[in-house]
Amino acid sequence: MYKIILASASPRRKEIMERMGIEYEVLVSDVEEVVEETEPSKMVSALALLKTEAVLSKYRQMENRADNFIIIGADTMVFYNGQALGKPKDEADAFRMLSQLSGNWHEVITGVSIIINTSNNIEKISFAVETKVAMQELTKQQIKDYIATGEPMDKAGSYAIQGQFGIFIREIVGDYYNVVGFPIAKIYEVLLKKGIDIKNIKK
Repeated sequence: MYKIILASASPRRKEIMERMGIEYEVLVSDVEEVVEETEPSKMVSALALLKTEAVLSKYRQMENRADNFIIIGADTMVFYNGQALGKPKDEADAFRMLSQLSGNWHEVITGVSIIINTSNNIEKISFAVETKVAMQELTKQQIKDYIATGEPMDKAGSYAIQGQFGIFIREIVGDYYNVVGFPIAKIYEVLLKKGIDIKNIKK
């Protein structure tokens, strides 16, 4: 039996775990998210690994920790023409990003890091999942009205596909939950191949 630790404070990731019936605990890393990698998939994978390794160090120092545990961390970024679009700094930055994405295809890439720890072994797994997203052509007023909702201000690429912005998404190719920020199907598949069914792990 394993304890599942989610290395994220993201409400979206917690909601996905709960929706899938997976029992978990949250332990957030306070690590500075800076990596040297510039290639998109390697960048987000490295950022996810930073988070899980920081949580591993923090968890090992806690009392009453489990011997067998799994730490799952993720980092999601939006890429347009190879340029990374993170969370907007302000409303002007959100307007800039959404204007770029308007009427175009872009990529949402989530890097995932999984650490499987037992009493006598530790294994680290990293991978990235990409989903292509096509956005409708937006007017300046539509962008301004959306920004006024406040929804884009803590979202990579300045939008939330699961929120009010969903009406502007024309098409996606790939995993919907990856766009939300947590490719749970791939995570489940990878762990299942290791003989671990995280749906059947109880606290």
